[in-house]
Amino acid sequence: MGRPMALHLARTAAERGTELVVTTRRPGTASAALAAGARWAATPRELAARCDVVVVMVPDLPDLRAVTDGDDGLLAGIAGPTVLVIGATVSPQGVRDLGADLRERSAGRLRLVDAPVSGGVEGAADATLSIMVGGDADDVARAEPWLRALGRPVHLGPLGSGEVAKACNQLVVAATTAALGEAAVVAERAGLDLAALLDLLGSGYAGSRLLEVKRHKLVAHDHSPASPARFMIKDLAFAAEAAEGAGVVPALLPALRELYTALTAAGLGDLDSTVVQRYLEERTRD
Repeated sequence: MGRPMALHLARTAAERGTELVVTTRRPGTASAALAAGARWAATPRELAARCDVVVVMVPDLPDLRAVTDGDDGLLAGIAGPTVLVIGATVSPQGVRDLGADLRERSAGRLRLVDAPVSGGVEGAADATLSIMVGGDADDVARAEPWLRALGRPVHLGPLGSGEVAKACNQLVVAATTAALGEAAVVAERAGLDLAALLDLLGSGYAGSRLLEVKRHKLVAHDHSPASPARFMIKDLAFAAEAAEGAGVVPALLPALRELYTALTAAGLGDLDSTVVQRYLEERTRD
């Protein structure tokens, strides 16, 4: 997702008469942004020395620590007040703890904004991502023009609020994907034309953006990864954390966690989240 997002940011930087600097763990993935006018930084340290707003897209907090810490990390290169925008889906409390730690270690110069996104690769490519934002108002205001280049940012509260919102989002996404996969198995086993059924469902109350995007995968039994199913394990753990923090005893969440953990244990976790369909087919084959 970071590749098309960087391309949109490069175009916005050109329109604003400023410079976008990029770095990645795999340099080849930055080629489109560089062709669009972005500048290359060899390390996060070099990038931090040249930027006052930094947007990071990595899977989880340990990956982020690898970007911020060390001799070549962001902290080593900060030249002045800097806003670090975290686009990953991470623990709400974890991002609050990280924010306090980085603020202390940078003498207040590095401030965090959490801004997890929803919309998948398609939303990243179209710049239509839903962006759930948490952080101090002044910090969010500095980041918002760049987030608007990627979709629709909404400031929901203090640091960590974006991650709580994303946890809620992933609960809905996990449940919807599981329901679609299970419905597909039931329908095909009953002899229905799955493509016709999903088209019909899409025009009723069962319709959703997720059905629209994933329909072709379910019909073709194509579970090549767009969003690996194993990521749901950590995402739903964060949803459980948010529920516990809110004093909620969830009814659906435990079953979803069990499902995605089981299919990952069955060796299907690197496939798309729609692999629920295949998991249920194989489990009920006899």
